[in-house]
Amino acid sequence: MRTAARTHRMLTLAAALTIGLAGAVSIGAPAEAAGRGVTCGGQGVDPNALIRYRSEVIIAAPLSTIWRLQTDVEGWPAWHAPVLTNERLDRGPLRAGSQFRWTTPAPGTTFTITSTVSHLRQQKCIRWSGPAVGEGLGIDEGIHVWSFTSTRDGVRVQTEETWTGDQVEADVEFAAEVLGDGLEQWLHDLETTAEAAAGQCPPNRRAR
Repeated sequence: MRTAARTHRMLTLAAALTIGLAGAVSIGAPAEAAGRGVTCGGQGVDPNALIRYRSEVIIAAPLSTIWRLQTDVEGWPAWHAPVLTNERLDRGPLRAGSQFRWTTPAPGTTFTITSTVSHLRQQKCIRWSGPAVGEGLGIDEGIHVWSFTSTRDGVRVQTEETWTGDQVEADVEFAAEVLGDGLEQWLHDLETTAEAAAGQCPPNRRAR
């Protein structure tokens, strides 16, 4: 079964990376994602990262609802199951300079991620970055950018992420697949939750 094989590869990779370097699990972007990336305040992901992924979806819900879900970081665990916990390290509305610490499962461990918001434009875009630390496994720096654009069919949500670190680059193709799966699930969960809140259940219009 493919799922079992994937799990085995994840555990094998984790075991191979347990000693030494303060590493990173990196996951790569598909070739078709090349081209102009997602930006916020003119800043995008790491242009030199080997591990990257980009995707988008059209969500039939108000922009204000989507923005509230995405920027209420402490509320993520309620609708996005891979986020186990999330704690704001400052108070007030999310803004440039805000920090939050969250946890999520990783191969053979649980990552603790401390993210710092570097750019934020209200109901337009957000960019954050930071390291992920696990037992024997880590990401030196992850950079994640989101943009939100109103269209005639709904709100186009675009996201792009890069990870850097020696450990992950040991298997870039596999890492890219894992990262891609994670971002697609995030988009799906955001779409489902926002549309449910808006009382709409239209057909899936995911763009790739």
